[in-house]
Amino acid sequence: MIFITVGSQMPFDRLVQAVDAWAAKHPEVPVLAQVGRGAAPTQHVQRHEVLEPTAFRRCVQDASLLVAHAGMGSVLTGLELGKPMLLLPRLGELRETRNDHQVATLKWLQGKPGVHAAFDVPALLAALDRWQELAAGKGETAEPSAAQHRLVAALRDFIDAD
Repeated sequence: MIFITVGSQMPFDRLVQAVDAWAAKHPEVPVLAQVGRGAAPTQHVQRHEVLEPTAFRRCVQDASLLVAHAGMGSVLTGLELGKPMLLLPRLGELRETRNDHQVATLKWLQGKPGVHAAFDVPALLAALDRWQELAAGKGETAEPSAAQHRLVAALRDFIDAD
């Protein structure tokens, strides 16, 4: 199963609609999404506006691939659970967020084990066409490595710093 999350603050219709269109061409692949309140409708993706934390964590654990915005909550959860992630950043110029901090975050995360970057929708769709390869980790371990644990700890320390 592919699990999409857009975070808890607002919908990210560009991401969800792109995956919904992809899912129409791949009905054999189950896709579940947490889309946020007020999100545009989907036709081929099973969706929840909001998931409580335990259900959200279970969805991430059950997923073969996590597709998400480049928000730190989603990234940290994916890293903690050792899930391969395909990330598309929200863009300030499209008013999906206040600025391009997610672009900067994804540039920093790009190339880290289990993190696959898509900076636009065509790249996202091309990566989804290889979802099984991404989910398999291309030799990456399914369990979080010591390096991933250190990365999560460093990110948490940075976020919690005043």
